[in-house]
Amino acid sequence: MKKWRTLCFFWAIMALHAVAILIFTRGFLLTRTELPFHSNCSDVSKESPCFSNSPQGSDVNSTEGRCWTKPAIGRLVIIVLDAIRFDFVAPSSFFKEKKPWMDRLPVLQKLAFGEGSSARIFKAIADPPTTSLQRLKGLTTGGLPTFIDVGNSFGAPAIVEDNLIHQVDNGCIDNLLPTLYEEDWDVLIAHFLGVDHAGHIFGVDSAPMIEKLEQYNGVLEKVIDALESQSRPGGLHENTYLLVMGDHGQTLNGDHGGGSPEEVETSTFAMSFRRPPSPIVPELDIPCEFDLERRSCISNFQQLDFAATVSALMGIPFPFGSIGHVNPEMYALAVNTGNSEDNSMGLDQYELASKEWLLNYANVLCVNTWQVISCLIDNHHIFNLLHFIKVKRYIDIYSASSMIGFSSEDISRIADMYTKAEKTYRQIKDNASHRSKSNDLSPSSLKHQIDAYVKFLNSVAELARSKWTEFNLPMMLVGIGMMLMSLFTHVFVIYRLSKACGVPFNPCGNSKISLGLVFASIIVMIRMWSLFSNSYILEEGKVANFLLATSGLVMLRYSIMRRKMLLEAGLFLILVAIIRFTIEIGLSKQAATSAFLHFNPSWMLGIDTSHHVWTHIFELLPMLALLLLVHLLYKAITGSSFGAISKITLLGTIFSYILIAMQWASENKMLGLASYGVGRNTLPRIIYAIGFGQILLLILSKLSCQEKAVVDCRRSIISDSLAMLSAWSSTVIIISGQQGPLVALATLIGGYCIVRFHDLEGNASGTPLVLAVNPLSLTQWCLFAVCLFFCTGHWCAFDGLRYGAAFIGFDEFVLVRQAILLTIDTFGFSHIIPIFGLPFLLLTAGDEKKGFPFARLSLVYMIYGFITAATVTATLLCVMVHRRHLMVWGLFAPKFVFDVVGLMLTDVLICVASLYFLGRTRDNTPAHDHAIGN
Repeated sequence: MKKWRTLCFFWAIMALHAVAILIFTRGFLLTRTELPFHSNCSDVSKESPCFSNSPQGSDVNSTEGRCWTKPAIGRLVIIVLDAIRFDFVAPSSFFKEKKPWMDRLPVLQKLAFGEGSSARIFKAIADPPTTSLQRLKGLTTGGLPTFIDVGNSFGAPAIVEDNLIHQVDNGCIDNLLPTLYEEDWDVLIAHFLGVDHAGHIFGVDSAPMIEKLEQYNGVLEKVIDALESQSRPGGLHENTYLLVMGDHGQTLNGDHGGGSPEEVETSTFAMSFRRPPSPIVPELDIPCEFDLERRSCISNFQQLDFAATVSALMGIPFPFGSIGHVNPEMYALAVNTGNSEDNSMGLDQYELASKEWLLNYANVLCVNTWQVISCLIDNHHIFNLLHFIKVKRYIDIYSASSMIGFSSEDISRIADMYTKAEKTYRQIKDNASHRSKSNDLSPSSLKHQIDAYVKFLNSVAELARSKWTEFNLPMMLVGIGMMLMSLFTHVFVIYRLSKACGVPFNPCGNSKISLGLVFASIIVMIRMWSLFSNSYILEEGKVANFLLATSGLVMLRYSIMRRKMLLEAGLFLILVAIIRFTIEIGLSKQAATSAFLHFNPSWMLGIDTSHHVWTHIFELLPMLALLLLVHLLYKAITGSSFGAISKITLLGTIFSYILIAMQWASENKMLGLASYGVGRNTLPRIIYAIGFGQILLLILSKLSCQEKAVVDCRRSIISDSLAMLSAWSSTVIIISGQQGPLVALATLIGGYCIVRFHDLEGNASGTPLVLAVNPLSLTQWCLFAVCLFFCTGHWCAFDGLRYGAAFIGFDEFVLVRQAILLTIDTFGFSHIIPIFGLPFLLLTAGDEKKGFPFARLSLVYMIYGFITAATVTATLLCVMVHRRHLMVWGLFAPKFVFDVVGLMLTDVLICVASLYFLGRTRDNTPAHDHAIGN
């Protein structure tokens, strides 16, 4: 049959989109080139200018017993608490309002702020995106992971780049406390994931989160007790250093991945068991943040500096690609040069110790700076400036190995900074070498030298942040070109299908311009242009809602002209206004999506939801919505001449709705089901099984049925559409949470109004439709789907994913299963339901005369796909234009990922729907055979 040629167009367009996205992605989401080179202890003695002209009697530059820097610690214990927020560790006195999850780690606070403390709490700042793999990679390498590493967060590959783990002998351990009493290790690493999981599933403000924090406090008490008990002189942990740290933070919903302060701000606790601790000399002027009572102070710590700091403490080579610098406070905790509180130390001795510490730290920064500059400088390019650097290192090799290196202006600027700093330091050391001791060195000159090194290292880090992302512009242009080719293919097929329906595609429509087509085109173009602004992307849901409301006003105009369907037009505008309110809730990260999901709008309306009346209303509202859905399905069964398979499917959905109500009733303790042995995972699994069985039954019934004529197919396609929607609805609703039934009702009402509007333009104005279907109705359908995505609490960022939905019915993690459930939650109401509901747009009079069902339904899907593809093409253009934008990884890249995933899902669903609805139909329209066959 010639209809198979039309079906092949759907599959060909999907393949074209897949290739275009793959090519564009290869050009846009290129990872930073990783070099398989490693630092060696021998490098520093051959290349570094930091090992000459040492003051007599000083061991600052002594190479005996050291690698790059003299080891300051004997052992290192690192405890990583995944997704630890800053306010989990810092005292509540640092915040304006105390929250239930604060002050749950008192053991760390007591040690950090006690008198004569050898511990510190830092506010650690992570570089986004804040997924676990990226942050752990950044911590160990001292570099800047790129956005593409998000895709490696599941099933991650090994880190081939030189990193901190390569400079130690041991990795992670299975049993923390027993190992603290063993002697066969230098570095001990433990990674706890409980807070991360509790946040994803329950949120920050939850009992499981508080319990997990209290559990951590107990574990840390035991660890510290074990270390302190062996920290006496000659003890196993006499010179042990403890780090308790987070890799990133999390939002109140427990999400992370973006660049908001909640996500990038975590905490690091550092403690030295060496007595006494080294003072931080006042000359350094380290800024810090005081609490509200101005009694305690916490300074910031860039996670980029972690690898360099730990390497300096342990006396091992800095990782080859590290661009951070050694943190003075962390370094001072371990490098003991005296204590101002020591009564036996005189003022002269303290000043001498301070100078020695400053000189030691300046030399560490010299090595740190050499490691970075020898990476950066092409010694062939500016050999005359830096003749003492003999071997090019990281970024020189990086520039030669990657597609995009560093400009000569950038290299010259940082080389000049390094030259000045190095010249000053050489003078300081030359002067000190002529003295018997370092006590004649000026603290201010050493501070000035330290500031020069820190300024250089900070400049390099900023340069790396702006330049270390590679883009292949030709590949991006090829991908966009293929997307434009797909749009032209859409237009060609739309023209052919419209001709097959007996309505030749003519934008002028018998010399009368179709206002519906013009207005639909304007709406789509406005939406496309809005994607070029970061502000409009942030408010994308509101923009789509505004355009949908504008189209609703046009429909109201047509209703007034026709003096009919005024109720539908008014109802549609009211629904759009309600959706606008829910989008406001869904997009608010501070109010947290959970507020909406649990029907708690008190943060906006000032409602006291603690009152029992409101509590019962919020618990009963989803149940009432489910009962209404059951009633509507029952009416559909009894009032229509559906086939047996469709009726069985609808009955199965009714039963699933009842199970959903039972599940929520048991969770709300409205019924005593839990006491009768009904587990919280049992009913969701039964619902999933019923839904899967329904879909399988519908597919098998389509494969086994005979081809039907046009008159039979019109009724069959509508019944098949309703059956498929009902089969999907139960799974989508339970995964969406208690908002599900209300969103389902909103979808039903909005779809009904759009269906009723379908022929309103032509009947009102007397102008025949330019196409066999109304493009304005399809545009409304697309905008309505976008609004449903945002009003269900999602947004185009990784912290906009509701990870807890993936564990409804399951406690353990299985990648494929949880990925499927998360996909259904994310795209259920915005993609799955709208695409399988498109056949209802053809529920108008006179369809049999317009080539229904095959040509018109194919046209509906082709136009819907065209609108989606056009929007995604605009997204690709936007991403290419803004590839150097400050928010490229925090905003544009996540938007790109969500849009291309949505486009591919749309293509797959359209192909499946076309086979499901049209694979066994017989279209008797001669025009169709002629138009598509030529």
